[in-house]
Amino acid sequence: MARRGLLVGTAATALTLGTVSFADAATPNGGNEGEDGPDRTRTVRGTLPTGSPDFVYLPVEVPRGVREIAVSYTYERTPVPAGTQGNALDIGIFDERGTALGGRGFRGWSGGARGSFFIRADEATPGYIAGPVRAGTWNIALGPYTVAPEGLPYEVTITLRFGPAGSTPKPVYPPERAKGRGRAWYRGDCHLHSTHSDGRRTPAEIAAAARAAGLDFINSSEHNTYSAHGVWGGLWGDDLLVLTGEEITTRNGHVLAVATDPGTFVDWRYRARDNRFGHYAKAVRKAGGLVVPAHPHATCIGCHWKFGFGEADAVEVWNGAYSPEDEIALAEWDNSLVAAVRWSKPWVAAMGNSDAHREPDVVGLPQTVVLADELSREAIVAGIRAGHSYIAESSAVTVSFGVSGGRGLHAGIGGRLRVDGDDTPVTVRLEVTGAPGCTAHFVTDQGTLFTAALPESGTGTVEWRTTPAYAAYVRAEVRHPATVPGLPGALAALTNPVFLEG
Repeated sequence: MARRGLLVGTAATALTLGTVSFADAATPNGGNEGEDGPDRTRTVRGTLPTGSPDFVYLPVEVPRGVREIAVSYTYERTPVPAGTQGNALDIGIFDERGTALGGRGFRGWSGGARGSFFIRADEATPGYIAGPVRAGTWNIALGPYTVAPEGLPYEVTITLRFGPAGSTPKPVYPPERAKGRGRAWYRGDCHLHSTHSDGRRTPAEIAAAARAAGLDFINSSEHNTYSAHGVWGGLWGDDLLVLTGEEITTRNGHVLAVATDPGTFVDWRYRARDNRFGHYAKAVRKAGGLVVPAHPHATCIGCHWKFGFGEADAVEVWNGAYSPEDEIALAEWDNSLVAAVRWSKPWVAAMGNSDAHREPDVVGLPQTVVLADELSREAIVAGIRAGHSYIAESSAVTVSFGVSGGRGLHAGIGGRLRVDGDDTPVTVRLEVTGAPGCTAHFVTDQGTLFTAALPESGTGTVEWRTTPAYAAYVRAEVRHPATVPGLPGALAALTNPVFLEG
């Protein structure tokens, strides 16, 4: 039976359709409530108008005795004139515990990555959370990402399957520590997507690609779901630490929750104008994680970061193969360093990740190289937060960078060198391997003050002398030759700064 979706309530950012009832399906063929019986299906059709709220909820009354709920949907991709956005519709689901912000009832999200999903006690579609299908009002969450001028016609089909619920296996989460090499530089990629959101690689394929890229750690970061946290069994090891997190994908930008407690869900159903991001940033930190705005100047709809950087623990200035978007993010981050110096405020570290979804995306291009006391969740988080890290395009590139001055003092990446006076000479030293044809750049609060070509082998040492009066901080960039006149060459490596104080 098909029925039309009727609008019965509205809010600033959400709307509720008419309820789909399965009350009569609880006694199939006249049997007792909960007894095995045929599948029961309902189909809802409707059209969402231009200007629809960000989220549209379709309530579904689920009776007792259901072992599986299955949902499929389609929508019309109406042709539109050039320069006009066409239709795009995301989907997810909340169970009988409700749709309130915070996600207590969250049971899964696939965005626009798949047209159907199921949930039952022992298994669920990737992106969704296995568990009992309890009686009550469930809500299918529709997300009209963009709507054509003629509206967005959609069709949602819900099927309930009856029978014994079965049991839900206890998730096996990755350990928080790997063997590692003691205090060392560890390479990682904290922005990766698998089949649990819109990626095409399985977790096993990601783990294999990470090892091939020379990585020591990775972070599970699916869009708006934690369903992948428990699927890494047998994939971690002494050589690979698997962290768990989420890419919180809002309509005003994306932000990585890095290394949160396994099973942590962070809600995404708000915009910058709603003044809610600070609450969820605190929730990420409470769960032991880092708040890292991702690709802040990406041009895709909803990707550009609009929440500001006041709550950030780090910022992703390099996302995938180096691009003009990254150059803008890098410049904005550098401006934030100047502001931190001016106002004596904490600074935010830079990091880089691949955002790899599928071939030919390269896992580990780029990678963040972190100085940590051990290969553990706690130590990696501490190293990233402190800025004791640099970004490299591959494991072939290594960097050593630091500043030394009067009386044998020294400070490394992310550190602070305090000398006796503003005019005290200090020596900046950069050692690089694996960067043939590249040029070293020393960047300060004034801009780039020194450049030097590296040897053709790509292995070399560059030194420069300055003072705290001349440079409030120094950071290093290693760049390839420019390929477009007037634009800088792509990065091969980028360090966090060393601050100078006289």
